[in-house]
Amino acid sequence: MKRLVLPLLILISLFLSVPGCVPSKPVEDVEILPSERLINKLEVNRRRIKSFEGTGTISLKTNSLNTTASFRVVMQKPDSIALTILGPFGIELAQALVTNDNFIFYDALQNTAYTGNVNDEVLKIIFRIDLSFNDLLDAFIGSVNLTDKLYRNPDSYDVIYDEYVLTYIDSLEGRSTQYKVDVRELGIKNYWLRELDSDKILLEGKYSKFDLLENVAVPYKVEIINRVEDQQMVIDYKSMIANNRSINIDFRIPGDATIIEW
Repeated sequence: MKRLVLPLLILISLFLSVPGCVPSKPVEDVEILPSERLINKLEVNRRRIKSFEGTGTISLKTNSLNTTASFRVVMQKPDSIALTILGPFGIELAQALVTNDNFIFYDALQNTAYTGNVNDEVLKIIFRIDLSFNDLLDAFIGSVNLTDKLYRNPDSYDVIYDEYVLTYIDSLEGRSTQYKVDVRELGIKNYWLRELDSDKILLEGKYSKFDLLENVAVPYKVEIINRVEDQQMVIDYKSMIANNRSINIDFRIPGDATIIEW
């Protein structure tokens, strides 16, 4: 298990192109939606992205790791994500293909592939942040799954200047979730999961630099912070495409690679 380590290297002289911005609409020209219509629109937008490909840089910070690397990610919803980590001059360092059930992790430096069944521990080792498979799919495109909110009114719902602010309270779990949503383009800008008693933040999402893909506001910058585990993942995209026929997961392992069942 100790050999299954994602070889993320700090890269030198990384320059990201500045993405286009979503054209702003005057707030006074925007229809203010009731909460049920807003949640429905947000969830429809999330489900509209069926496939996705992006390149950029990913930064990971944990108790044992603080590094940045170039990457390419390809997703086919609802069950596949492929991540390639690249070194200087686009040299492939590692690949990971993860589905709902199985994973393949290929360490190019060691020419060794690891295969096995997916579980939370495997996901944490590969992606270095404690998120479920479905949460990872959403994290890479800067979305939040609101399926369980479709038929429930928020406990608090406000419009503060150019943001919707929704809060849901789960008394049984002793937690609250809060979302800030851009009024104009309906992009989720912030997400918080908190303890009810202490108001302590357990999980936080920050989303910025939005552009429109398939008429959906998708962020070029995504920051996920797991404060319980002291983990942070920051994704800065340089390019993104969605729902394009050219998007394809092409995961190949050299014929002479060592394969280890894990």
